[in-house]
Amino acid sequence: MSEPKFIEDREKLEKLAPVSIAPVKRQVFVCNGKSCLAVGGAEVKAEFEKQLEAKNMRYGKASKGRNPAGEVVLTDCGSVGFCSVGAAVLVYPEGVWYAQVRAEDVSEIIEEHLEKGNVVERLALIEKFGDD
Repeated sequence: MSEPKFIEDREKLEKLAPVSIAPVKRQVFVCNGKSCLAVGGAEVKAEFEKQLEAKNMRYGKASKGRNPAGEVVLTDCGSVGFCSVGAAVLVYPEGVWYAQVRAEDVSEIIEEHLEKGNVVERLALIEKFGDD
Protein backbone atom coordinates (compact mmCIF):
# COMPACT_ATOMS: atom_id res chain seq x y z
CA MET A 1 0.00 0.00 0.00
CA SER A 2 1.40 3.40 -0.91
CA GLU A 3 1.90 6.19 1.57
CA PRO A 4 -0.89 8.81 1.35
CA LYS A 5 0.18 12.18 0.01
CA PHE A 6 -0.25 15.19 2.24
CA ILE A 7 -1.46 18.17 0.22
CA GLU A 8 0.29 21.29 1.40
CA ASP A 9 -0.93 23.61 -1.36
CA ARG A 10 -4.06 25.25 0.13
CA GLU A 11 -5.53 26.16 -3.29
CA LYS A 12 -5.17 22.57 -4.51
CA LEU A 13 -6.74 21.28 -1.31
CA GLU A 14 -9.69 23.65 -1.64
CA LYS A 15 -10.17 22.62 -5.28
CA LEU A 16 -10.23 18.94 -4.30
CA ALA A 17 -12.43 19.55 -1.25
CA PRO A 18 -14.58 22.63 -1.93
CA VAL A 19 -16.58 21.97 1.24
CA SER A 20 -13.58 23.43 3.09
CA ILE A 21 -14.55 26.91 1.85
CA ALA A 22 -18.31 26.44 1.59
CA PRO A 23 -20.69 28.42 3.84
CA VAL A 24 -21.85 25.24 5.62
CA LYS A 25 -23.63 25.96 8.90
CA ARG A 26 -25.00 22.55 9.81
CA GLN A 27 -24.53 18.86 9.18
CA VAL A 28 -27.48 16.50 9.38
CA PHE A 29 -26.80 12.81 9.94
CA VAL A 30 -29.59 10.36 9.12
CA CYS A 31 -29.14 6.87 10.52
CA ASN A 32 -29.65 4.06 8.06
CA GLY A 33 -28.37 1.20 10.14
CA LYS A 34 -30.38 -2.03 10.22
CA SER A 35 -32.83 -0.95 12.95
CA CYS A 36 -33.38 2.56 11.56
CA LEU A 37 -33.91 1.19 8.05
CA ALA A 38 -36.63 -1.07 9.45
CA VAL A 39 -38.58 1.96 10.71
CA GLY A 40 -38.22 4.27 7.72
CA GLY A 41 -34.67 5.63 7.81
CA ALA A 42 -34.34 5.51 4.01
CA GLU A 43 -37.60 7.44 3.60
CA VAL A 44 -36.44 10.05 6.13
CA LYS A 45 -33.16 10.52 4.24
CA ALA A 46 -34.99 10.72 0.90
CA GLU A 47 -37.33 13.38 2.30
CA PHE A 48 -34.38 15.43 3.60
CA GLU A 49 -32.77 15.17 0.16
CA LYS A 50 -35.93 16.24 -1.63
CA GLN A 51 -36.77 19.17 0.63
CA LEU A 52 -33.23 20.50 1.13
CA GLU A 53 -32.62 20.43 -2.61
CA ALA A 54 -35.99 22.08 -3.34
CA LYS A 55 -35.07 24.88 -0.92
CA ASN A 56 -31.55 25.10 -2.41
CA MET A 57 -30.09 24.50 1.08
CA ARG A 58 -28.20 21.25 0.48
CA TYR A 59 -24.49 21.63 -0.08
CA GLY A 60 -23.00 19.72 -2.99
CA LYS A 61 -22.29 19.62 -6.68
CA ALA A 62 -24.72 21.47 -8.94
CA SER A 63 -24.50 18.58 -11.39
CA LYS A 64 -26.16 16.42 -8.71
CA GLY A 65 -28.96 18.93 -8.05
CA ARG A 66 -27.26 20.47 -5.03
CA ASN A 67 -25.99 23.94 -4.19
CA PRO A 68 -22.21 24.59 -4.06
CA ALA A 69 -23.08 27.47 -1.70
CA GLY A 70 -25.53 25.40 0.36
CA GLU A 71 -25.53 25.68 4.14
CA VAL A 72 -26.46 22.08 5.05
CA VAL A 73 -24.46 18.89 4.53
CA LEU A 74 -26.66 15.79 4.56
CA THR A 75 -24.86 12.62 5.63
CA ASP A 76 -26.01 9.02 5.65
CA CYS A 77 -24.60 7.02 8.57
CA GLY A 78 -24.68 3.42 9.71
CA SER A 79 -25.55 3.84 13.39
CA VAL A 80 -25.76 6.59 15.96
CA GLY A 81 -26.02 4.34 18.98
CA PHE A 82 -29.68 4.37 19.94
CA CYS A 83 -31.19 2.13 17.32
CA SER A 84 -34.20 1.11 19.41
CA VAL A 85 -35.72 4.60 18.97
CA GLY A 86 -35.06 5.19 15.27
CA ALA A 87 -35.17 6.55 12.79
CA ALA A 88 -32.51 8.74 14.32
CA VAL A 89 -31.36 12.13 13.05
CA LEU A 90 -28.50 14.21 14.49
CA VAL A 91 -27.99 17.90 13.79
CA TYR A 92 -24.61 19.49 14.31
CA PRO A 93 -23.00 21.73 15.46
CA GLU A 94 -25.78 22.00 18.05
CA GLY A 95 -25.59 18.32 18.93
CA VAL A 96 -29.34 17.71 18.84
CA TRP A 97 -30.37 14.07 18.57
CA TYR A 98 -33.85 13.44 17.19
CA ALA A 99 -35.59 10.09 17.74
CA GLN A 100 -38.52 8.30 16.10
CA VAL A 101 -38.30 10.62 13.09
CA ARG A 102 -40.68 9.85 10.23
CA ALA A 103 -40.62 11.26 6.72
CA GLU A 104 -43.55 13.52 7.61
CA ASP A 105 -41.44 15.13 10.40
CA VAL A 106 -38.68 16.28 8.05
CA SER A 107 -40.34 19.54 6.94
CA GLU A 108 -40.74 20.59 10.60
CA ILE A 109 -37.07 19.83 11.37
CA ILE A 110 -35.97 21.79 8.30
CA GLU A 111 -38.24 24.78 8.90
CA GLU A 112 -37.87 25.01 12.66
CA HIS A 113 -34.34 23.82 13.32
CA LEU A 114 -32.35 24.33 10.13
CA GLU A 115 -33.98 27.58 9.05
CA LYS A 116 -35.03 29.20 12.35
CA GLY A 117 -32.63 27.59 14.83
CA ASN A 118 -35.39 26.19 17.08
CA VAL A 119 -35.12 22.63 18.38
CA VAL A 120 -38.18 20.50 17.61
CA GLU A 121 -38.79 19.52 21.23
CA ARG A 122 -41.32 16.76 20.55
CA LEU A 123 -38.65 14.77 18.67
CA ALA A 124 -35.51 15.84 20.55
CA LEU A 125 -33.92 13.07 22.58
CA ILE A 126 -30.61 14.64 23.57
CA GLU A 127 -29.34 18.17 23.33
CA LYS A 128 -25.73 19.07 23.99
CA PHE A 129 -24.98 22.75 24.32
CA GLY A 130 -21.84 24.35 25.64
CA ASP A 131 -18.83 22.55 27.05
CA ASP A 132 -20.34 20.61 29.94
